[in-house]
Amino acid sequence: MNANPDRPVRLAYSGGQPSRFESENPLSQSIENAPELAMAFTEGGIGNDEYKAAMRRHPAGVTIVTLDSKDGPVGFTATSFASLSMNPPLISFNIALSSSSIKALHAADSIVVHLLGEHQQHLAQRFSRSSDQRFSDESLWGRLETGEPVLHGTPIWMRATIHRLIPAGDHTLVIGLITRMHNENDDEASSAPLLYHEGRYHRPTPLGP
Repeated sequence: MNANPDRPVRLAYSGGQPSRFESENPLSQSIENAPELAMAFTEGGIGNDEYKAAMRRHPAGVTIVTLDSKDGPVGFTATSFASLSMNPPLISFNIALSSSSIKALHAADSIVVHLLGEHQQHLAQRFSRSSDQRFSDESLWGRLETGEPVLHGTPIWMRATIHRLIPAGDHTLVIGLITRMHNENDDEASSAPLLYHEGRYHRPTPLGP
């Protein structure tokens, strides 16, 4: 059992059934350290180029995930965001094991997920740059009273505690429990979402009533 119910449960594979563990070294979860898991993923799979070509055709909403760390604010873009559960209110996204933000994420207890509006393409581009540039303009962000960085002008953002961290191939699947929601429903123009498709940013266009 998890000794502290307020701490997230991390799952790792040990060759058979998943086991629970607490770790400050997320890279130890890589399938490079579990050949039998890598084999299970590659048998009957497809090539990376074929997979990437297909997924580029699937449009995704653009989000930025932010968190606080002992070394300062951390943030990164994520297009894998999804609603996972209504009761309890759970969300999910994934992060590559090679990401510069993954160690900070594994050490964090909470995050803020920003669902970007079409007017925030500049933020999506900024948070795709090197980590030292993402928070360099302090006019673009502030902090919640709980310490997490929050980006100004975001139509919808949500604070979530980290509920589960699950190894998944060369990524970690993050599951968060929403504890606070900010939603600007009054201004339709500012709440139009920013989309990413075929390597470019897009705005949604209604097809009809």
